[in-house]
Amino acid sequence: MLKITEFANTITKNSALCEGKLQFLHAAGMRYYAPPVVQDTSEWPEKRKLVVVDKQPNYGHTRPPRMKKMLNLIRGPEEVHTDLLYKGYGVKALLGGRMKYQHFEAIRRILFRRIDPDRMFAIWRVEPPWQPCAKRGVGKRMGGGKGSIHHYVTPVRAERIIVEIGGDIHKLEAKKMLAAAAEILPFPARFVSQESLEKEREENRRLEENNINPYTMEYVIRNNMGGCGNWLSPYDYKWFGKYK
Repeated sequence: MLKITEFANTITKNSALCEGKLQFLHAAGMRYYAPPVVQDTSEWPEKRKLVVVDKQPNYGHTRPPRMKKMLNLIRGPEEVHTDLLYKGYGVKALLGGRMKYQHFEAIRRILFRRIDPDRMFAIWRVEPPWQPCAKRGVGKRMGGGKGSIHHYVTPVRAERIIVEIGGDIHKLEAKKMLAAAAEILPFPARFVSQESLEKEREENRRLEENNINPYTMEYVIRNNMGGCGNWLSPYDYKWFGKYK
C-alpha cells in the first residue's frame, strides 16, 4: 500500500511540472568553435613556395669548366644537412645519388599547387645543379679528349634532407605530398618528420648500447673473419657496410 501511495505522489508531481510550462534548451544543435591559433610567421622564409632553380650555373663570359665524376661527393653519410631546420616534415635520402634539373622541377610542380602560402611553406635543402657532366655525341669515335658538357647535376649523400615543409600542416597532409615527391627521385628516399628522426636515432643508440652479440659487422671486418677482406672495398673498412 505504501509503494502505491509513493507512485501516486510521483505521478502527481510530474503532472504538476508538465503543467508549469517548463522551458527546455536543446543542446544537440549547440557547437563550440575554438578560436584559431595565430601562427608566428616571423621566422618563416620570405618565399613560401619552392623557387625555380637554374638549369646551369652562370659563369658569365668565361668558359664553363669541366670536372671529373668525383664519386666521393655521393659516397658515405651526410654530416651537415641531416636535421629539419623548422622542425616540420621533409624528404630524406637513403642512398647517395645525383639530382638533375628535371627532378627539381618535378618536385616543385608536385608541391606548387598543394602548398597554401597562408599557413605553410616549403624550402629547398640542396643546392641547384652545379656539377657538370660531359657526354659525347652519338656515333663519334673515341679519343680527342673529354666531351662537351651535356647537363649539370647536384650530388647528394645518404641521410641528407632534400626538401622541407613547415607551418600549420598536419602530418597526413604533409606525408601525402612528400611521399609522391620522394618516389620520383633517382635514389631511394622517404618521408620523415622531426619526431621520426629523433625516434630513429634513439632506437639506433639503444640497439648499439644493449647489443650482446660480440660479432658485429665492425668486429667481423676488422678481424677478417672467413676471409671476407677479399670481397670488401676500402669504404667497407670505413663505414662497415652501413653506406656505400
